Amino acid sequence: QVQLVESGGGLVQAGGSLKLSCAASVHNFRDYAMAWFRQGPGKEREFVAAISWTGVITDYADSAKGRFTISRDNAKNTVYLEMNNLNPEDTAVYYCAAEFGPHSEYARKYDYWGQGTQVTVSS
Repeated sequence: QVQLVESGGGLVQAGGSLKLSCAASVHNFRDYAMAWFRQGPGKEREFVAAISWTGVITDYADSAKGRFTISRDNAKNTVYLEMNNLNPEDTAVYYCAAEFGPHSEYARKYDYWGQGTQVTVSS
């Protein structure tokens, strides 16, 4: 069983930055691909970024490319999402997800999910 706890969300002005963290409670964290998804008000959950178990391979949604960076620290069982140049369209609950295997942009591939952290970007 994998437990994921997100943190780092909050209220930020447009153009600002936030860094989200997701701490995983599992002894073999390095065997899991990790990802971030988000769900905005009245919207479906959407892919943001994913990272392979080694951390070498990353994948981003078009909306995140050039602004967001996903990374992981396997020694700390933690994955991060650094978000820069935020805009109101980034307002959403951000979820961390884990998959024992290859990373993916598809939510259905992920077996474990955190409770989410709210990110609100004001204009």
